[in-house]
Amino acid sequence: MGKTILITGGQRSGKSEFAERLAMAISDRPVYIATARVYDEEFRQRVEAHKARRGPCWISVEEPLYPSRYSHIGTTVLVDCVTLWATNMFFEHGEDVNKAYAAFCDEFDSFVTEDADYILVTNEIGMGGTSDNPMQRRFTDLQGLVNRYVAEKSDEVYLLISGIDIKIKG
Repeated sequence: MGKTILITGGQRSGKSEFAERLAMAISDRPVYIATARVYDEEFRQRVEAHKARRGPCWISVEEPLYPSRYSHIGTTVLVDCVTLWATNMFFEHGEDVNKAYAAFCDEFDSFVTEDADYILVTNEIGMGGTSDNPMQRRFTDLQGLVNRYVAEKSDEVYLLISGIDIKIKG
């Protein structure tokens, strides 16, 4: 059975690049599961920049909610990112934290059952101030719960700060 590795940190902290390097160190043909839904031009450009940086050796799958639909036995799978996956679950379940959390955990558990190496990227959004927006507060709660769940299930966890990786579990 392979490893599960979680990489967390703030926006633009170097998480994706670190995750990609880890994946390439394990496999010469890793699978990249993109959980983003592209809603505007600026975000589309970010997605294209990520694709260009990765290059043609990656197998790319776009799946915003249910990555367990795809078989990945014996591969190295990078999920970028858990935050957008949780966002999609949040809206899929009517912004209900409990329903979204239960659905996320069920899907995560189904996803990581195959014999593969899993590298998951997430954002650490709960370290800032508390929003005055109730929906944002609910989502921040969900993200904290999801990160704790994935970290608990992971063999290794890394925190990225200013491009520096710090191993905090494993």
